[in-house]
Amino acid sequence: MKKAEAESARLLHQYGIEAPPVDVHRLARALGIDVQLERLDRSVSGMLVRSPSDDAAVIVVNGQHADVRQRFTIAHELGHFLLHRGRPVIVDHLTRAHVNMRDETSSLATSTEEIAANQFAASLLMPTDWVTSAINSLDHLSSSRQVAALASTFDVSEQAMEYRLINLGLRAAP
Repeated sequence: MKKAEAESARLLHQYGIEAPPVDVHRLARALGIDVQLERLDRSVSGMLVRSPSDDAAVIVVNGQHADVRQRFTIAHELGHFLLHRGRPVIVDHLTRAHVNMRDETSSLATSTEEIAANQFAASLLMPTDWVTSAINSLDHLSSSRQVAALASTFDVSEQAMEYRLINLGLRAAP
């Protein structure tokens, strides 16, 4: 997981991003990745499709999902793009490509690639230093209001922020 954290920090530094919320669309464009919103099965959050030579890539995101979930999905797929080669597939019967797909099982910690992509997304959208600094300024609020305020600041779901706080040791697991 250190690789995912380091790669997300490198990406933020490379593109001069120093405060939330992280513009994942800008990062995708900077990496030469097209992001498309599509109507997908509700169980599919998104997928990354790229050519074998990595000279073309597309992130397809479920346009039916909430904006905060779409942002996390884009960050997750950026993690796959930077950390993994993907699985080969045939697209349109002619084009060879590699694909990574985010669905309801992606968060179940059953695949090391999915765990790493989730860790990358969390650390990209909610870097440790930023979260620590932000939460310290909110110690006058109740725990639930802190989570809500942080989620709003970082433009992520309250659930994603709660998990991040737990994983950073800033909250006890329920």
